[in-house]
Amino acid sequence: MKVLFVASEGLPYSKTGGLADVIEGLPKALVEAGHEVGVLLPRYHGNRVSSTLVSSVTVALGDRLRFPAIAEGKSVSGVRYFFVDDPDFYDRDQLYGDKHGDYPDNAERYAELSRVAIEFVKRVWLPDVIHCHDWQAALVPVLLRTQYANDPATRSLPVVFTIHNIAYQGLFPPAALRKIGLPETLFTMDSLEFYGKANYLKGGLIFSDYLTTVSRRYAKEIQTPEFGGGLDGVIRSRADRLVGILNGVDYSAWSPESDTLIPQNYSIHNLDGKRTCKKELLETFKMPMIDLDRPLIGIVSRFVDQKGFDLIAQVCSELMNENLAVVALGTGQPEYEKFFRSMAEKNPGRFAVKIGYDNALAHRIEAGADMFLMPSRYEPCGLNQIYSLRYGTVPIVRATGGLDDTIQNFDAKLGNGTGFKFEAYDGRALLESVREALKVYRDPKIWQIIQVNGMAKDYSWKASAAAYVTLYEAAKRSRIPRVAGTSKR
Repeated sequence: MKVLFVASEGLPYSKTGGLADVIEGLPKALVEAGHEVGVLLPRYHGNRVSSTLVSSVTVALGDRLRFPAIAEGKSVSGVRYFFVDDPDFYDRDQLYGDKHGDYPDNAERYAELSRVAIEFVKRVWLPDVIHCHDWQAALVPVLLRTQYANDPATRSLPVVFTIHNIAYQGLFPPAALRKIGLPETLFTMDSLEFYGKANYLKGGLIFSDYLTTVSRRYAKEIQTPEFGGGLDGVIRSRADRLVGILNGVDYSAWSPESDTLIPQNYSIHNLDGKRTCKKELLETFKMPMIDLDRPLIGIVSRFVDQKGFDLIAQVCSELMNENLAVVALGTGQPEYEKFFRSMAEKNPGRFAVKIGYDNALAHRIEAGADMFLMPSRYEPCGLNQIYSLRYGTVPIVRATGGLDDTIQNFDAKLGNGTGFKFEAYDGRALLESVREALKVYRDPKIWQIIQVNGMAKDYSWKASAAAYVTLYEAAKRSRIPRVAGTSKR
């Protein structure tokens, strides 16, 4: 099967979040399973290309014409990478915005990505299915089912659309539709209109053949007012075409047995190296070595509302009265960066933070910490809790989205489970879960059982890729015209 991914970012070429990891890992797994996969991305600053395939594509954005090129980059692990090459739109310091906020022309930038994607399949590489990701690629199915509905080259192309985080929807003023060349007839409740604005994500939800999101629990959550971002009604109306498929992880990059970014490798059969990793991590954060036996909690995250750090703020004094230490790495909203700095200042030698993103340090935290804290308000899938399992770093998580799907609460009597979960979005619930983990930590034999339970879990992309192939096949069948006189039973 030939599958084309259309997305706004993807490793190894661009990244701001977990979407990029998926656009690297899933295509790679599909190729390993024998399928042909291409990925179409914007050509951002610094992306190198191997050749130009189409020197100019005429794209009508309202009353303006643009002429981007289509280029090909270096293939990686058998996956072909293609680019929409338009320097004025994409050759910028950041992908989506700068210190002043989102780029004011994002509506046009990602409308162009979608329009070029359709021209790409007509001119360069015709797939069996198009797999679009998040609001930046959501206009692909809209265009296919409206302005390209009668085009013989594309009218039977099935589209699978994945929601990675429903909080990001691509909301723009109504005038944006005119700027991107879409008719006013699409500005209705049954199409792209959303409380007086144009909503790209809504278009993807309505016009795609099948919808997916990145965990089973999140697929249920986004059908509720609490987690649906105002689109829960739309999603419920398409529930028969919605599937939750858990994201996988790339164990070639995230495994303590082979990780080149940690000071000593270790495995499920020999955990000795983990203590060396903890010692080095304490040194990195300038924490005293007397803390080597004190439980160390790691945090690697964006510092934003979604991630639940307001819960830590609710119980920070009581948390730091416990016999533990915390190291944190991340960047995000100023109020949370200020909170983490304040915690470090008030608790020297017990709480340390680095503001920013450092991939090597993220690996060392996963390897050196004893526990990993993710108290998210919501978490579509989450990757760090899965990395933590493989590194024998026991997750403490709130039972939401992919966190609930991937972490089994530890039962000391039965000796099963992989971490500690709490349900209520409440600081007290977080604190009690941490205390339960600390209690288990005091018994090294039981603690090693929970570590080994987690390290034995397999969340590689293989199973998820097989589930996507099944969905691609269903999407293809859904586009086959029914023969007159037949009926379904």
